[in-house]
Amino acid sequence: MNKITGLVAATFAAYHEDGSINLDIIPAIVDKMIADGLAGVFICGTNGEGPNLKTEERMAIAEAYVKAAKKRILVLVHVGHSSISECRKLAAHAEQIGADAISSVAAFYFKPATVSSLVKCMAKIAAAAPNTPFYYYNIPTLTGVALDMVSFLTLAEDAIPTLAGIKYTASTLHEYQACLNYKDGKFDILFGYDEMLLSALAVGAKGAIGSTYTFAAPIYHQVIKLYNEGKRELAAKWQLHSVNMVRCLVKYPPIPAQRAIMQIKGLELGDCRLPLEPLSAKDTQAFKAELTEIGFFDLVS
Repeated sequence: MNKITGLVAATFAAYHEDGSINLDIIPAIVDKMIADGLAGVFICGTNGEGPNLKTEERMAIAEAYVKAAKKRILVLVHVGHSSISECRKLAAHAEQIGADAISSVAAFYFKPATVSSLVKCMAKIAAAAPNTPFYYYNIPTLTGVALDMVSFLTLAEDAIPTLAGIKYTASTLHEYQACLNYKDGKFDILFGYDEMLLSALAVGAKGAIGSTYTFAAPIYHQVIKLYNEGKRELAAKWQLHSVNMVRCLVKYPPIPAQRAIMQIKGLELGDCRLPLEPLSAKDTQAFKAELTEIGFFDLVS
């Protein structure tokens, strides 16, 4: 698999009114991501509420995305779970249906305490899909696993034959840069902090995965375009639009707030699953007013 360039949207789970997963909306989501110029979708991850879904539901979602994508856009399937056995089931299934890549977080209840242990876990998972590129999903703020990623690459490059790189969702840019440059850029290190995309571009990022690309891709396309044209001040102004949007967003629970944006923009995803709770009608209106005030909807239209 070649390195991924551009933006990959971490898409959201969709539910019917009775709480069951909504597969019918997935073709519309895929078509929107393609129309927005995205390179791929990352499914069943944090924003896709992977840990809140049953294994069978995750498999059904993956099948629906691969079918809808028809190779027009990359489909990266998150297979992380607190049980390595379930991870392996999900990984094997993703390969069977033709997913473009798989990814996994570290176990988040009983956690790997060393880089060696983490590599053993990821190798076990990746081995269940021996022909599919594998990305370790580094997101220490949620998993509580904050291990050195250069050391991970050093051990994992031999232990995981399918290792493609890391989905790097952390703000430690110095480590991110070190990973990018490991063995002259051997691995694909995809950046995962949307509001810091410009900073990542400055140290060499070429690809990124993020939740806000699902509904705010035009902002980030401008950041990348202007940066590549050498118009750094203008790129910084466009990145500030992302920062301002995120500053509004984090006043509320982040995933429910982003789902509210999707609803405002015309994609009804249903209510998220407990322990996540949707924004109240009052909070949704207040949030929409704040986004309108900063010109967000004009910027992404």
